[in-house]
Amino acid sequence: MMSNPDFSDRFREALDSEDSLVEAAVSRDPVTTFAESVARGLGAARKSLDCRFLYDAEGSRLFEEITAQPEYYPTRTEAEILERHAGEIHAMTGPVTLVELGSGYSVKTEHLLSAYAGDDARYVPVDVSAGALRAAEQSIGDSFPEVNFTGIRGTYASAFRVLRELSPQMLVFLGSTIGNFEAHERRAFWHDVQAHLPLGDWFLLGADLVKDRDTLLAAYDDAAGVTAHFTKNYFARMNRELDSGVDLGSVEHRAVWNDSLDRIEIYAEFTSAQAIRVAPLGRSFDVGEGERIRVEVSQKFRLPELTEELERFGLEARSSFTDDRGWFGLLLLQRVREHASS
Repeated sequence: MMSNPDFSDRFREALDSEDSLVEAAVSRDPVTTFAESVARGLGAARKSLDCRFLYDAEGSRLFEEITAQPEYYPTRTEAEILERHAGEIHAMTGPVTLVELGSGYSVKTEHLLSAYAGDDARYVPVDVSAGALRAAEQSIGDSFPEVNFTGIRGTYASAFRVLRELSPQMLVFLGSTIGNFEAHERRAFWHDVQAHLPLGDWFLLGADLVKDRDTLLAAYDDAAGVTAHFTKNYFARMNRELDSGVDLGSVEHRAVWNDSLDRIEIYAEFTSAQAIRVAPLGRSFDVGEGERIRVEVSQKFRLPELTEELERFGLEARSSFTDDRGWFGLLLLQRVREHASS
């Protein structure tokens, strides 16, 4: 017997057991990974930080609070679309396993489960937060006791490794999280979906759409200051885990609409110069007064252009759904062929 079985083997075993949460193998110390990411970003000509590290325990809590702010339309708008069209989506896909990337607390997904639960559905959420997965398991167990829940604590790559075990399925990627990717990262992600999702299986994608500048800026700079606290928490995490010594009082949240790239850019602007340490690596980086460090981007899309981009990766749109204002879109796609360049 192998002493360290492959993750895909452990996941396969979990599907036939009472296990409800499978830990994907973590190959590296998480603090070192964080430190190297911060050092790489602060050492660049244009300083930036990887937005995935916004979501420590406090960051995840703050994001949930952001979604409840009156200015932040994406979460409730997407939920409305799901509630309205879940039955139609189910009718198109038939019985499938629901596999959700970056599932968080799975609140919106319950609208889908309400349509799929009658099929003795299997739900496989994927998230880096064990706490969020456990909370989702409790909530879904209370509302849909007939749903088979097997969570994966890990990255998207963890899920890609086991997709072939779950066919027929619908891969679910909500919240317009794809908007946090740079263009080359987004294309790499489509390639990974194309490479791992079996032919004929489904992909449900949530995408925030281009709209007026004032609405967008308000959504990322709410009057209550929760998003500003979310940005500042990144540096609080650096202080705690990397001994960075950042003066949090000098960190100001800035949301900017980049019209040429159709995206919101979130920056931390420093009101005083300072040296930011990355103690685990023995390094330090100077930040000038008035200098900005980018902490997140949020791309906004136009459905015809996004659909065309996805088709180049063998993901063909079968239907699209939007709210009455056309602010947010859901694309239901099906994997129909190999990448156009292959």
